[in-house]
Amino acid sequence: MTKKIFRSMLLLSMIVLVAAIGGVMGVLYHYFSENMSDTLRSEAMYLAVAVDDEGTGYLERLPAQTERITLIDGDGTVIYDNMADPSNMENHADRVEVKEAMERGYGESSRYSGTLSERTMYYAIRLSSGQVLRVANTHYTVFTLFGGLISPIVLILAGMLILSAVISSRVSRRIVEPMNVLDLDHLDQVPVYDELVPFVTKISRQKKTIKRQLADAKKQQEEFSVITENMQEGFLVIDSETEVLSFNKSALKLLHADYFAPKQSVLTLNRSEAFCQAVEAALGGEHTEAVLELGQKRCQLIANPVWEKKTVKGAILILIDVTEKMDREHLRREFTANVSHELKTPLTSISGYAEIIQNGFVRPEDVGKFAGKIFEESQRLITLVNDIIRISQLDEGLMPYEHEEIDLYEEAKETLVHLEPAARHRGISLSLNGEHFYISSVRTILHEVLFNLCDNAVKYNKENGSVRVTVGRQDGHVTLTVEDTGIGIPQEDQERVFERFYRVDKSHSREIGGTGLGLSIVKHGAASMGATIDMKSTLGEGTAITLRFPLAVETAQPDGPEQH
Repeated sequence: MTKKIFRSMLLLSMIVLVAAIGGVMGVLYHYFSENMSDTLRSEAMYLAVAVDDEGTGYLERLPAQTERITLIDGDGTVIYDNMADPSNMENHADRVEVKEAMERGYGESSRYSGTLSERTMYYAIRLSSGQVLRVANTHYTVFTLFGGLISPIVLILAGMLILSAVISSRVSRRIVEPMNVLDLDHLDQVPVYDELVPFVTKISRQKKTIKRQLADAKKQQEEFSVITENMQEGFLVIDSETEVLSFNKSALKLLHADYFAPKQSVLTLNRSEAFCQAVEAALGGEHTEAVLELGQKRCQLIANPVWEKKTVKGAILILIDVTEKMDREHLRREFTANVSHELKTPLTSISGYAEIIQNGFVRPEDVGKFAGKIFEESQRLITLVNDIIRISQLDEGLMPYEHEEIDLYEEAKETLVHLEPAARHRGISLSLNGEHFYISSVRTILHEVLFNLCDNAVKYNKENGSVRVTVGRQDGHVTLTVEDTGIGIPQEDQERVFERFYRVDKSHSREIGGTGLGLSIVKHGAASMGATIDMKSTLGEGTAITLRFPLAVETAQPDGPEQH
């Protein structure tokens, strides 16, 4: 702004200076012209009086001078001229000043030379003899004078230009200085020109509005960042050139990218065919969904185009970890298939035995034997259905029981007593060690958990093996450990033994009559009681499973080992 004011003032100064010089020269030229005209008039009058008294001889006696004197007869013939031979001069009757002098006694005119560099002024007066006396003088025109004075004028203009530049610079700085020192944060406290008050007021309002809008935008940006950074889903925004405009940490985590610099192509994060096709389709204006295999995880990719009027300006990519969902779906299908198979097996046996009896293919003395088989299979079916119902109730939290304080040691003792006949049949010894600790739990669920743990330890044990149950305390928790000397569980199967219907050795499981739901009931029951499970197993040597319960009430009475 200072430069603009400086240039404007300097230009205005130059225009005024040039106009002033031109005006002064015009005034001076007009003044000198009038002065010359008066001088010619006076000289003509003096000469006219002298010529009337003395005749042409007076003119011949005049000394050399600058004015041109011409005596013209009444018919226009030149009688005398002090600067030319009258005989060679043309008739002057048609000259303007001569005509006027003939008509009214005097006349005047002026004429320019062919180059317009000189101007000649004429004044004519009629004598008493009828002759006309004309006096003329030549002087330069204003343009000629200006041309002759060009050097001093240029020097004057240069000096005035420098002076104008200095003055304009200082004045422009002083004009702008109050605006340069404006404090935009405290506009109301700064004195300004009266002319700038509306402007400053408007800036102050706009500043407050912008400040408020920036605060709102910052707040919205922070809220958006908090939301996106805490999303489990990955979030990516790209432009039409696949350049990443925004993303959150979950997206990098799901795509296994430790670091990603902004303004790079999203295709550098994943170059799989499914990902590239989804991005290309979204930028083509289509909603696209795909499942990406990312290591051991599976992610659902949802790609939506971003439209502006009728043009795709970019796309939004959402990544959702569906590994657990797909695993659950797989387990659900597997569970359905297993349930169907487990239910079909006893039903097929029951149907087969009943059909044989119905068709009379069984001897009367064997009917009881076949009826016993039907009873066994029906009991197996009832046990399976009950186990499925228990697991469903545990899953949904629908077990209709209340918590109570239970002596874990006594509950384990009752469980071993219940399993003693089955263990004695296989020569397996049962033992209980530890102390009396009370936990807050549901007795029915606890019984199911303990029974299934100990029952599995007996069923999957070796002949003449042992099962040892220990109740103790560790790190502020009550622990119950069931340890057997059985067949053990391979390392690769240990993570899956708590799944429904999962069997390590299907042939052995069929022989001992298990449903494949025992450890699944243990897992869900422990979860409902707030307990955790820890398992250690060595193939061919045995398995130890430990339950950790929150401590409720502790007794001071330890018990020694009990043998069953």
